[in-house]
Amino acid sequence: MRRWLLRRLRKRVMTLSDKMIVSVGGMTCAACVRRVEKALKEVEGVLEVNINLATARATIIHSERWAGVQALARAITEQGYEFLGELTDSFDDPVDKARALELKELTFKVSCGAILSVIIFLGSMQHWFSFLRFIPHQVMLLAMFVLTAPAVFWVGNRFFAGAYKAAKQKTSDMNTLVAVGAFSAYAYSAAATFFPHFFESAGVAPHVYYDGAAMIITLILLGRLLEARAKGKTSSAIKKLMELKPKTAHILREGEELEVAVESLQAGDVVLVKPGEKVPVDGIVLSGQSTIDESMLTGESMPVAKETGQKVFAATMNKTGSFTFRATGVGSETMLAHIIRMVEEAQGSKAPIQRLADQVASVFVPVVFAIAFVTFGVWYLLPADASFSRALINFVSVLVIACPCALGLATPTAIMVGTGLGAQSGILIKGGEALEKIHQLTVIVFDKTGTLTRGEPEVTEVVAADGLDERFVLAVAAALEKTSEHPLARAILRRAQTDQIVSAPAEQFLALSGMGARGVVDGQLSLIGNRLLMNDQGVSIDLPDDTTAILENSGKTVVYVASEQKIIGLIALADVPKASARQAVESLKRRGLKVAMVTGDNQGTAKSIADQLGIERVMAEVLPGSKAEEIRKLQAEGEVAAMVGDGINDAPALAAADVGIAIGAGTDVAIEAADITLIRDDLTAVPEAIALSFATMRVIKQNLFWAFIYNIIGIPIAAGALYPFFGILLNPEFAAAAMAASSVSVVSNSLRLRRVWGKRQRFKAED
Repeated sequence: MRRWLLRRLRKRVMTLSDKMIVSVGGMTCAACVRRVEKALKEVEGVLEVNINLATARATIIHSERWAGVQALARAITEQGYEFLGELTDSFDDPVDKARALELKELTFKVSCGAILSVIIFLGSMQHWFSFLRFIPHQVMLLAMFVLTAPAVFWVGNRFFAGAYKAAKQKTSDMNTLVAVGAFSAYAYSAAATFFPHFFESAGVAPHVYYDGAAMIITLILLGRLLEARAKGKTSSAIKKLMELKPKTAHILREGEELEVAVESLQAGDVVLVKPGEKVPVDGIVLSGQSTIDESMLTGESMPVAKETGQKVFAATMNKTGSFTFRATGVGSETMLAHIIRMVEEAQGSKAPIQRLADQVASVFVPVVFAIAFVTFGVWYLLPADASFSRALINFVSVLVIACPCALGLATPTAIMVGTGLGAQSGILIKGGEALEKIHQLTVIVFDKTGTLTRGEPEVTEVVAADGLDERFVLAVAAALEKTSEHPLARAILRRAQTDQIVSAPAEQFLALSGMGARGVVDGQLSLIGNRLLMNDQGVSIDLPDDTTAILENSGKTVVYVASEQKIIGLIALADVPKASARQAVESLKRRGLKVAMVTGDNQGTAKSIADQLGIERVMAEVLPGSKAEEIRKLQAEGEVAAMVGDGINDAPALAAADVGIAIGAGTDVAIEAADITLIRDDLTAVPEAIALSFATMRVIKQNLFWAFIYNIIGIPIAAGALYPFFGILLNPEFAAAAMAASSVSVVSNSLRLRRVWGKRQRFKAED
């Protein structure tokens, strides 16, 4: 009974809950996300918190009675992060401004750090450069001490701030490693500069590592800059959608036409839309007829005929006639606003990537400190010739060799090389998130129109009535369609041009909205259009019924051509698959992946295309806003799904998928919402993108291995594990050299990806 009451109570609380989205500044890693989530969950009345690191947004679900926005702000700032405000329907995201400032600051600091690092390196290697030998060595050391201070504490201030935040939470992360490594190198060098006799008494030359301290900070900050640039591209999909909305609308009030801002429209207003204008809000047509291009919303290429009683949607383009409609969905109630919310929620629902480096760092840093202190204690207490200076030097050696310079380079260098190679092959990978998921994919879902198919109709068959020639049918059709802008008309004209059929434009041409057109061709009244037009004009369709039925059942559009009240033939048109579609599907199947297709078309049309391409799973008659739901259904079945699409209606599905892949020839919104963009309109790039991601991820894992193997081997040596057996100690000079060697190996391994991928591409070209 008690459990039943608790379930009822929880259900009641959830029904009274509300949701809000706030922007958080200053988060740099998964550890930051965990700290902010934990703090927000402790706010009174907060039921659930989900933070997306890429968009810097926190989605808060709270009960009716809760502490309020100020409590959220206080919880965030107490953790050392910035509360940037609530995200409202205006979509004026404060994170964009903060991100722009961060990119500007990072770029400036990386530049300053690079310049200082070069100068400090020259000073450290004074004996290599004859033009510096005239400067006294002690003066040079003092100069490097001064120059390294801003390189470490100003350029790298974010690492020290991050380490402090982690320490407050009694944990550690990458920031802790960087701060400890850089500070240890700087402090040791400062001691060697001002107290050289201390080291000489221990039999150790007082070497300095100012250049190492500066380079640690600069190189890892460069990785942060690259990561920030990649993340900045993931949040602009919503702005791209908002730009589609027209700014003004024409409304009819008391018989007068007024131009008003779209924001001022209310449900029930009567709106006039002229040819070439965008529909400002959702509504129902009251009067007039027209064709509307809804491709930005549905991805379907052919304009849709609209007449009294039919729905129209915001941001779609009116092509031909004028019409009036009654506004039914305004502001946040339009289909466009609904898609915007779905994109936003899908992006926000992605779980933060649990970075391997941060996970290891949370354990690695305390272990390193423990080893360092144990090393100091052992060397200070146990040896017969024990001394404080020797113990301190070994203590610092352990900290220096544990410096995570290579760890910081492991991911960004591989991603830089991988994305560069991808761009050369027409593939743009936005960051490590896709790389971490793609090797787990089990199913690839393709949008149909514009993705698997060309996105525009083509003539597939021309059928002539008995005793007539197909060229004659095409000639009459081309004459009638010469002045039309309809996609079917353009397809017929292309076919006529291919067959070298030349015909003069029809005289007395008249477009019949939603049905077709009529005109005089060679002195004869001719018609072209659908079955409705022929019935309206009293033309008997005496072609064999089974011919039309076969064509329509295979998903093709049938257009009838008549002359002098007699049918002379028909033309079948269809959106045909791209040349690369079947090859791409077969390649994905060979990799062991399932392939599915989702479309708003009817089952017959969808199955026809799927059969041609060898796709077994078909999701047909899916509404524009429901593609993301189909992706979630697959994920609920345990599938790891990638979505390949090009239309605005694909954007929520691209964002909801584990990996979103956009066709570069598609809409900007789809491209922005995706993790991978295919720059060229070639579907064989989909399996190529997966192969490149596999290769890049493999290199990242190898890099992380090399980054840690030096530490695993070097730390015990630095602690003196070999001294009792071989008399070997790892002085800080050699510890820094080992640190540099690990960085070189990581960069070299990343560059090796070029050779591996180059060989693969050459083999593919030869094949």
